[in-house]
Amino acid sequence: MEKIEVLKRSDLFRELDDDQLKLVAAIGNEETFDAGTVLHKQGCPGEKIYVVEEGLVGIILEVGPMAQRQVQAATNFESFGWVAMIPPYTCTATSKTLEKTKVITFDGRELLSLCTDHPEIGFKVLQALSCVISGRLRQAYVQLLGVTGADGH
Repeated sequence: MEKIEVLKRSDLFRELDDDQLKLVAAIGNEETFDAGTVLHKQGCPGEKIYVVEEGLVGIILEVGPMAQRQVQAATNFESFGWVAMIPPYTCTATSKTLEKTKVITFDGRELLSLCTDHPEIGFKVLQALSCVISGRLRQAYVQLLGVTGADGH
């Protein structure tokens, strides 16, 4: 699928018009990763934002030196790695491909610079980013309620 078509369908860029998508696409890179590839690690600097074209990525919380728990996933046209645009730019989870995955990657600072240089793009992207973060937070709350049970224990 063409890069712009993927971005049109993505949760992060779907509100942009064709001219705006061309500017964003120009700074994106297409990459493919085999299953089991760690894309970024919890606690490390976050440098890239990813849009999944095709595949599946697990969002994993490392809760101890040997304990991990997949808390969410990103699949076709979903984005992850948003910390690359938001200070302190530190990954809040580990991301690992669960199957062969094709993505479009963006250097977070470069995308942030594009958003600053083109406020109309910046507003739409940061509004979409807020929705992505809000949705992930909501999913985390639902999971937490499931773990603790309806009575709070």
